[in-house]
Amino acid sequence: MKNTVENLREAINYHNYRYYVLDSPEISDAEYDRLMRELKKLEEEYPHLVTPDSPTQRVGASPVEAFGVVEHPSPLLSLANTFSEGELIEWNNRIIKLLGSQHPTFACELKMDGLAVALTYVNGLLQHGATRGDGFRGEDVTQNLRTIKSLPLSVSKEAPPKFEVRGEVYLPVKGFKKLNDTRAAEGLPLFANPRNAAAGSLRQLDPRVTARRPLDIYIYGLGYAEGKSVPSSHLEIMEYLKSLGFKVSPYSKYCENIMDVEGYHSYWAGHRGDLPFEVDGVVAKVNTLSLQVELGDVGREPRWAIAYKFPAVQGTTRLINIGISVGRTGTLNPYAILEPVSIGGVTIRQAALHNAEDIGRKDILIGDTVIVQRAGEVIPEVVGPVVSKRTGQEKKFVMPSRCPECGTEIVKTEGEVAVRCPNLNCPAQVQERLQHFVSRGGMDIEGVGEKLIAALLKEGYVSDVADFYSLTAEQLLKVERMADKSVANILESIKNSRERPLARLIFALGILHVGEEMAATLARHSGSLDKLAGADTEELLSIPNIGPKIADSIREFFKEERNLKTIEKLRAAEVKLEEKTVDVGSLPLKGKEFVLTGKLEHFTRPQAEARIKELGGGAGDNVTRKTGYLVYGADPGSKLQKARSLGVKVLEESDFIALLEEASGQVRSGPDKSGLSRRAGSRRAGSERSGLSQSGVTS
Repeated sequence: MKNTVENLREAINYHNYRYYVLDSPEISDAEYDRLMRELKKLEEEYPHLVTPDSPTQRVGASPVEAFGVVEHPSPLLSLANTFSEGELIEWNNRIIKLLGSQHPTFACELKMDGLAVALTYVNGLLQHGATRGDGFRGEDVTQNLRTIKSLPLSVSKEAPPKFEVRGEVYLPVKGFKKLNDTRAAEGLPLFANPRNAAAGSLRQLDPRVTARRPLDIYIYGLGYAEGKSVPSSHLEIMEYLKSLGFKVSPYSKYCENIMDVEGYHSYWAGHRGDLPFEVDGVVAKVNTLSLQVELGDVGREPRWAIAYKFPAVQGTTRLINIGISVGRTGTLNPYAILEPVSIGGVTIRQAALHNAEDIGRKDILIGDTVIVQRAGEVIPEVVGPVVSKRTGQEKKFVMPSRCPECGTEIVKTEGEVAVRCPNLNCPAQVQERLQHFVSRGGMDIEGVGEKLIAALLKEGYVSDVADFYSLTAEQLLKVERMADKSVANILESIKNSRERPLARLIFALGILHVGEEMAATLARHSGSLDKLAGADTEELLSIPNIGPKIADSIREFFKEERNLKTIEKLRAAEVKLEEKTVDVGSLPLKGKEFVLTGKLEHFTRPQAEARIKELGGGAGDNVTRKTGYLVYGADPGSKLQKARSLGVKVLEESDFIALLEEASGQVRSGPDKSGLSRRAGSRRAGSERSGLSQSGVTS
């Protein structure tokens, strides 16, 4: 038994070092939790085997000595984990037994996947900030923390003369994706997840590097306070810290009993994909501070708090092979073909691999055991290999020299990571371009999906995006499983799409590097497709957020004869190629701030925000007293409750559409032709990774 315990300690210490010091984990969180629970169980059964250096007797890993070391006046303890309702109830029963007749209430909050820090303020000014480190000593990262714009460098004079707050530094999901996209384009290694990216960003020796990364922080507790009394409960302290200028989580909740805690966990387990950051569970704390003191600590963990983890979003499995999909712009995208593995209740068979260079940097071999995670709850991705499980039979991946779809020799542009098939008539590219054009973010042609497009291509009814507008009922009825009603609906949707806003058309055309937000910018500044097509490089570079790479891509698109012919066919089909300019000051939604939550049926989030901005309104992320409207769809989060408590006007999606139609009527003559569909669409948006499936969009 002694050898088993020592082997477990050695393995856990190794993985602690990989995770906390090198920021380069080799196993999933779920596998790490399993090892730790096994060690704890054995040490409980054989207490004589417990040693002072056991991972169960420490909080974290030692600080990196490249930074100065800060002693924590009050230790930053770690939390015990629970994984089921039964274990949660057992924890509750233990603390009730210790408290006797006193039944605790709870403060619940989301367990963010970031980097814990302690921040000390003296006479209202930030004195220093440190990482948790081993719980007693941390790394001095003050200069890097000062770059986080949401962190106050000074606080109200009402604050105690000296106090410490504790928080979680994190990287929002959007910021993480943007950071990895930039690193991929620059040929740099990609971060495995937002937590590693946040840790790597905060531990830069040059604060200027940290400042370029969109780090954020939520304060989750008060370490200590000197010279002034503070509120007597955790949630009151959070409100107090908020009044001092700190950013605290809007998702926290008061729970009267342990079943309320279970309900909070259950809700967020199903809605964590709605959040702008990653979480791996919820934290339940006894709300009353005097009861926290009475309960005290056990080992290195407080008795009065527990982390209730979500089902794993990471797992390990075998990489059977690497396939190649061809995107609408010709990019060859490798993807992993996996032995099926269940992660968070979903069976994963394929996962993203980004590009060939990243596969090489991560040292991923065909046949490897790999760590897989559900990135952002949507497309799974391979984090990296578990090198220790190699057998010697693994093989190196080699990118094919010819397109797997059409056989054309591939090309690689200098300065770019991606390799492309240059054949614009490549069947895979044509299919993807057509799917992208009809997607909800594009022209939103209802009822035209992947299978129908494949059938139309096979019959020769379409060859480019403009051909949708010449389809007839007779042609559609010849396609298998097409009936009169569905054909009529499709033709009506095609007709309505002629009046989509210019931004939607620009995005739908699939210009390389032009996403929805950039398309909206180009539409605003050009006013017509013809003006955009005729703009020279200097004109394009004068538009905000347009750099040489995007400008060159736009110029190349409109130089291509095939694209110019398509635009003429769109013009002949009476597709709207220009936008009527309107005086911004006269727009009907000017000065009105909107916040969106839940799953909208008729919009993606960028579409809804674009419509709001077209009519003069603003789109925010957080509900405040200044918010004009909260728009909610299916499964709204806590923003709906907060809006109602603040008296903010709330709108169901149907009311929102009616408001847009009314506002549009004030801007244009005639009925609204914004392209709002009255029917829900379940068709997936066009994707560069055609070998991978996606779930619905959550706004």
